[in-house]
This record gives sequence, structure tokens and C-alpha cells, in this order.
Amino acid sequence: MPLIVMCGYPCSGKTRRAEELKVHFEQNCDRKVHVVGDGALDVDKNSVYGDSQKEKNVRASLKAEVERKVNKGDIVILDSLNYIKGYRYELFCLIKHAQTPHCLVYCLTSDEVSSTWNTNRDAAEQYTQDIFNALVLRFEAPDSRNRWDSPLFTILKEDLLPYEAISDALFKRKAPPPNQSTQSQPLSSSNFLYELDKITQDVLMAIFNAQKTSVPGDLISVPGTTEKIELTRSINMAELRKLRRQFISYTKMHPTENTGQISNMFVQYLNKSFH
Repeated sequence: MPLIVMCGYPCSGKTRRAEELKVHFEQNCDRKVHVVGDGALDVDKNSVYGDSQKEKNVRASLKAEVERKVNKGDIVILDSLNYIKGYRYELFCLIKHAQTPHCLVYCLTSDEVSSTWNTNRDAAEQYTQDIFNALVLRFEAPDSRNRWDSPLFTILKEDLLPYEAISDALFKRKAPPPNQSTQSQPLSSSNFLYELDKITQDVLMAIFNAQKTSVPGDLISVPGTTEKIELTRSINMAELRKLRRQFISYTKMHPTENTGQISNMFVQYLNKSFH
């Protein structure tokens, strides 16, 4: 049923808090509790977080496992860094589609405290200092003003978990309503597929042609959309086509009745993928 997303620096106490939540809910409500996390994937954390592609694959595996576990009766706790706001937004879209509430538990520590906890671990469980520093530098702190980071529970190392407030957030709050980008609808006609193919191809060509006269940092206007592409680096056509295929596959499963929004949705998807 609900999803609890853990978040924090490496070695900030996320796994301990996730276990505390698991024990609490198993003792106080008649629901199964599933903890999904890096540990179950049996990967070397320094190897994963030192390679952007490996890290992306791990995030995708965790998200897929959450999607499999989320149902009408169980509680799912995602015990991972979850330090990228774009990834937390993807999780928010997932729970909107599943029509279930969620909340974020942010284990707030200083980098000095987390670094000390890291060095106190067994050698095989430690992050190297370079990887630890890089993750702290890349960390995007949650903000309760963002709907995907709310409700937000910020926990200091000496705090007791606010079990009652977390329970209320999960069981007494309505699931966020689905919208056109997340609600499944039947494909009404082949015209939708035609429009999807044509619009996404037009966006790709606009980006490809604009790059001939643009430099990283420019905002690229795309005909037919109010959104702009944030060009942070040079993007080749092979990568653009791959992202287009991924977007089309997703949109076929979650079509929108308003084809006029396809271009905006595609540009938003590309901007998240580029960062």
C-alpha cells in the first residue's frame, strides 16, 4: 500500500531507521512490510557509486522492485540514498500511478558525523573517502515544498521516530490523484500513435539542429511546446533516439488524451534524463 522513501547521506542511519519502522509496523498493524534496498542487490557500493552507468542501473532495479512490491495491502520501505531529486520525482510518479500514499524520511546528519560512522564500519562495508565525498557533494536535500518530497519527516541522530505522524501520513491521507501523465487510459485510435511518433521526432530534430549553433548552458526553444531544453552538454543523435524510444514505450502504456501535451511531456522527460 504506502511507500516510505528513506533519504540521507551515506552512513546517516537510514538502514537502522528503516528497521525501526519495519519492527513498529509489524508489531502495530496487520500488514506485511517489505524493505527494498541496495543490500539485497549484492553489489559493491564503491564500484556502483563510482560508475554513473552502474549507479543508474541500480536505481532502475530498486525502482522496479518497489513497483513490484507496491500493492493495496503491504508497506514498502525503500532503503537507499535516494539523493537525486529527479529520482524521487520518478518514485512520486510511481505511487501516483499505483494510487497509494507515500512519505519521505530524511536522516539528517553532518558530513563529519556520517564520515565518522563510515570509518567505524567493517572495512568491507565502508565507502572509500573519495566516493563518500563525491556522494555528499552530489546530494540534493529534500524540500517539503516539493510535492514529491512531502510529507517530509526530518530525523536527527538523537531523535525518536515520530511513528504516529508517519502512520497518519500513510494511512489517513488520500493518495495523490492521477493526472494525464500517470493515469492509464486505453489507446483510443492509431492517431495517438501517429501523433506520438511525429511529435517526438520533431522535438529530436529541433534539438539536433539547434546544437549546431548552441553551446552547453543554452536554453533551446522547441516548436509546439512551452518548455525549453536545458542543454547542459552536447547530446548526440544516438542518445536522443534511445531516450525517444524509452519515452514512447512509457507513453504507450500511459497515454494522454490531450495530444497537445505530448511535446511538453517529452521535453520534461529529456530535461530530467540529461541531468
